[in-house]
Formats: sequence, structure tokens, C-alpha cells
Amino acid sequence: MTEPGTLNFLWSQQLVAGFVAAGVRHAVISPGSRSTPLALALLRQPRIACEMVIDERCAAFFALGIAKATRAPVLLLATSGSAPANWLPAVVEASQAGVPLLLVSADRPAELHGCGANQTIDQLALFGPHVRARHALDAPHEGFAPARLHALAAQACAQARGPLPGPVHLNQPFREPLVPASDCPPVEVPPLLRGVAPDGVPDAVAVRELARRIAGRPGAIVCGELPASPGFAEALTALAAQLDCPVLAEPLSGLRFGRHDRSQLCVRYDDWLPTAPTGEWLLRFGAFPVTKTLQQYVARARAVHALVDPWPRWNDPVHRLTDLLHADPVAFCRAMLAERPASVEPAWRAVLAEREMAAADLANSPDNPIAALIAALPEGMPLFVGNSLAVRDLDRASGSADKHLPIYANRGVSGIDGNLSTALGIAAVTGRVVALVGDLTCQHDIGGLALAAGRDAVIVVVNNGGGGIFELLPQRALPEFERGWKMPQDIDFSHAAQTFGITFLRVDSPEELHAVLTRAFAAGGPHLIELRQ
Repeated sequence: MTEPGTLNFLWSQQLVAGFVAAGVRHAVISPGSRSTPLALALLRQPRIACEMVIDERCAAFFALGIAKATRAPVLLLATSGSAPANWLPAVVEASQAGVPLLLVSADRPAELHGCGANQTIDQLALFGPHVRARHALDAPHEGFAPARLHALAAQACAQARGPLPGPVHLNQPFREPLVPASDCPPVEVPPLLRGVAPDGVPDAVAVRELARRIAGRPGAIVCGELPASPGFAEALTALAAQLDCPVLAEPLSGLRFGRHDRSQLCVRYDDWLPTAPTGEWLLRFGAFPVTKTLQQYVARARAVHALVDPWPRWNDPVHRLTDLLHADPVAFCRAMLAERPASVEPAWRAVLAEREMAAADLANSPDNPIAALIAALPEGMPLFVGNSLAVRDLDRASGSADKHLPIYANRGVSGIDGNLSTALGIAAVTGRVVALVGDLTCQHDIGGLALAAGRDAVIVVVNNGGGGIFELLPQRALPEFERGWKMPQDIDFSHAAQTFGITFLRVDSPEELHAVLTRAFAAGGPHLIELRQ
């Protein structure tokens, strides 16, 4: 009979081997006792890169960042009790944003539930509707079949990948003892076992009918946040050229920066779109727009309002859709091009292009910190942008350029929690990152600064004295505005940087910001730059 601690470890080795076979390459682990067998199996598995993060909330957002950068499931492990409950904000974000995570919570065995055992709660229901699937595993037992654990790992990975990517929860109970009594040899990883995702081929009849309805008519393409997809920028801009229509592209669309054709792009629409004509059709890709200006433009009635979405969800908060095509965006654009729809008269795009050119000076203003930031970023530098004002300022003033800049944000539920941890998770994969966040966003995830150690990560904190986003909302007129909404904080970011061993710099102008960023990139390592406004 196998000693219980050794049995726990053998079981965990086989489960981890199944995850490896299913394509898992990254794990984020928070230390704990009950999770020891799985933590040990992960740390001894050479094909999985493990990151240790003390704070479970930071760990979950850190895993979210890794998954955003890799578009592959990342395993998250914590001990029992309140530990996995700290994952909830990141789980909600991953669910709404379509990011694959594998949530593995260790647990007490069944005989310790419902009897007052310490650190024991109903963990299987922790995440409610925010997971794609949940699996209650058995406690390790004699005679278990490794193939069953391999299949379960593959199933969980397939569920996390899609058709609508998101988190999957596995709850694994262990009986004590939790440490193996003897050394166990490595187990063999089974052959590759992965679920097959839908191919995303667009419906040919629907594409042909849509092409017929928009051909030769004035309209526009709107692109919100999209996961990076090879060939999308080229296919989308080729379609826009064929239709000779403007493309209203948000920064998170991946269209503003790169060497693809950007002649159809409009990126300064915030200044002129409210009075622009709508045209007869609108073709949308990606998430619903960030800014109120573009949201209101999308909401205006048109004869045709089509959305191309690779995921099986309903993404129409303004209730204006006439066509919803679940298809891979690249495949859809190529299918539309094959129909060769006629372009509209040149005067249509010329009207909007004139307005775009008139607003061009904004992005080059010497008083614009966003322009200074974009100018300083080297080719290929990942940029993570925080919510509230930061992402809106980037949308309004980033402009467009030839250099490729992958841009990320947590726009699933648009929270300010976990933004630093997410950015540093991206750095764990890409090797570097720049994060642009507000002062409250930084303070909200101050513990995430611990994850910056040893990384080429530059965090730019725009300190505008509290919740600047509320300055744009009706709450500003309330007598309780300062106390109840803006909440200016008296925090010295230099002390925070010193606590976590991060180089700190403070600047007061965009010119200074550009110079300091350039020096930080050259020096390498973690930097916290406070831009006071």
C-alpha cells in the first residue's frame, strides 16, 4: 500500500503531465500547505515555467497577463480556504475578456467539510457563472488511472481555450500527509492531447449577402480590442481599401501601429466624430468601444450594423445589430475581399479624412504626455494601459506610427484592480513592458510592485490627484465630490519604489518624460516614473 504523502505526489505528477501534454507551459503558484503535492509536482516539471507569487490576488492578475501575452492557458495554484477567493476579480476579468486560465485550488477532503474544520469552505462554487467549467476531483486513492487524469487535464485546457476562451476551475482535495515520504522518479508525459477548436470559417452565404448590401454605399469600419492575430491588420486594411471606407481604430485594435497600410485609418476621431455623417452601414470588429464618442457613433441607427466576432457571445449593448457573424476576423476579411464589393464614391471618405487631418496637431502637441510616451517607445515594446483616464487619453492622443507596438489593457470589466500585476505578467513572457496607469490604479495594486524585481519594466504613474475620471462625470457637481469620488491620496510613490527596490524618477512635463523614458530603457531593470499633473 502506497504511503499517503507519496500517493498525493504521484497523483499530482500525473495530473501535471496531462497539463503539459495539453500545452500548458506556465504556472503561477502562491505558497501554501494543502497545495504542496501539486506545487512540488509543478516545480519539478521542467516543461512548465513556474512563478511564485505570495499575494493570491496579484498572482491571479499576473497569470492573466501571461495568458494575454501567450493566448494559451496558464495554470494558477493556491491552497484552500480564502486563498482562491482572492482570485475572483481576475477570474471575472478573464471571463469577460476571453482569456484562458486554469484555476487549481487545493482543498480538504470530503470528511473535513461541514464539520468546522479550519480553512475549509465550499470552493467549487467560488466563481459562480464566471468559469467556463468546473471539475471536482477525487482525493488521491490507490489504483488510480493516470490516463483519466491526463484526459481531465486535456478537457480542462480545451474548455479554457474555447470556443469562448476563459477560466476553468479544478478543485483538488488532498489528505495529509502532504509531503512524499520518499523520492519519486519523474513520470512520462503522455502524447499530445488537445481539443480541436472551431475553425472560424465564415458562412459563405452570409458573407455574400452582406457584401451585396454594403457594396457601393457609404459606411465605416470600427475596430475595438482584439487579441493579436497574424494577418488581421493586412486583411482588414485591404478590405477597407476595397470599400474605400474609413477605419475608426482604437489603440487596442492592433491597427494603429505597424507597417501595414494605414491610409484608411482614423485615430483622432474624438475631436470630430460627434458631428460626422454616419453612412448607411457599419462593420464592427472586436470589443465594444472604450470612449463615449465612439460608443455614441456606433449607437446611431443604420440600415446595416454588422459585427464579426470569433467567439459565441452577444456583444451589442446598444441593441443595433442587424448581422452577427461568428467567424475568424482574418478569414471573414478575406472572404469579403473575394466577393469584390464595389467601393463608394471617393467624396464619402474625403469628408471624414479632412476632419481627421484637421485634428492631426493634437498628437504632436508638446504638452501631450501620450505623444511623448509613444515617441519614446522602441519598436515592439509591449504597452499596458490602465483603465479610467489612461486608456481614454491613449485613445484620444496616441496617433499612429510605422513601429509595431502591442498594446494591452484589462477591458473585460474595466477595473483598476490588478493592473500592475497584469502588466508584469506580460513582461514575464515578453521580457519587457511599459505600463501607463493613474495614481489610484497604482495604489490599488501596490503589492504588484513586488513582481517587478529583475524585470525590464517601466511603470509610468500619472498623478493627477485622485480619480480624475470622475472630473468628466456628473458626480463632479456634488458637494461631496472630493471626499466621495475623487479621493485625492497623500502617497509618496518614491517610498513605494524604495520598498520594492525599484528605481524611482519624478517628472513634471512631457519633455522630461521622454528623456527619462529613454534613459530607463537604456538602463534596463524596473523603474517607477511619476508624472505629476
